[in-house]
Amino acid sequence: MPHFLEIAIGTFTMRPYVFAFFAAFLLVCVPHVGWKRTLSFTLVGYLIAFGSEWLSINTGFPYGWYYYIDTTSCRELWVAGVPFFDSLSYVFLSYCSYSTALFIISPLKAWRWNIATLETRRIRRSFAALLLGSFLQTFLDIVIDPVALQGKRWFLGQIYGYREAGIHFGVPLSNYAGWLLTSFCLIGAFQLIDARRLDETAPGLVNLPFHSLIGPTLYLSVLIFNIAMTLIIGERFMALCGVLMYTLPLVIVVTMAVRRVNSYTKDQLGEHLRDYPWSPAGSGLRAKK
Repeated sequence: MPHFLEIAIGTFTMRPYVFAFFAAFLLVCVPHVGWKRTLSFTLVGYLIAFGSEWLSINTGFPYGWYYYIDTTSCRELWVAGVPFFDSLSYVFLSYCSYSTALFIISPLKAWRWNIATLETRRIRRSFAALLLGSFLQTFLDIVIDPVALQGKRWFLGQIYGYREAGIHFGVPLSNYAGWLLTSFCLIGAFQLIDARRLDETAPGLVNLPFHSLIGPTLYLSVLIFNIAMTLIIGERFMALCGVLMYTLPLVIVVTMAVRRVNSYTKDQLGEHLRDYPWSPAGSGLRAKK
């Protein structure tokens, strides 16, 4: 078997959980914004993430000084000293964080067996969605990075380390500052890509039932996966810190979501349908006409 083919196969088989999350990202992002925007963001997001990691291992910016341990480059794809799967994971983490932010700040309409966020072009492009999504992604990393740093104790493997141990389970605070900056760039890029040719119905748009909940569900799935791995390796205090960090925000989000359901105004629904006339939120109105 050619070596490049072995590398391609190993890239998938060594990191099936990463590609499972990436496949879930495609399944939710394509119906949301279409194939072209999804593929554009995948490419641009990967390049931003790769650039941030390459810069940090060579200059210390933006995450602080860290290094990758090359023990798998003969079995999976690495690009200029950075594992391919690592930069790819930023793409789905950014999208699920952004879609969760949209769920939090948009009006909600529920009917029968469906629920939809009444997002608008204004909300999608808003600074509130950008800032909240960036913090949501950074908070995910506060759970992910400590357990990833213990990769030798689970199937991730010890793929990286920091020059100097940080104060948060070995992770320096500079790492989280870098994640906030990179997340800001990633979600900002998504907003710019999404804003192009909005009058055109993008190929791939599909009205999936409960589509507005799929992005937040993906976000929670990544969170639960990492907390579960933390418990499996026996780091109970680390897992407890992650659970406690998310408990109050989760209660607030759910409580406010329940209070917002069907509390929208006619103007909010009208703006949503003007921007996205294919939305399932207008199905009842179209039937009446």
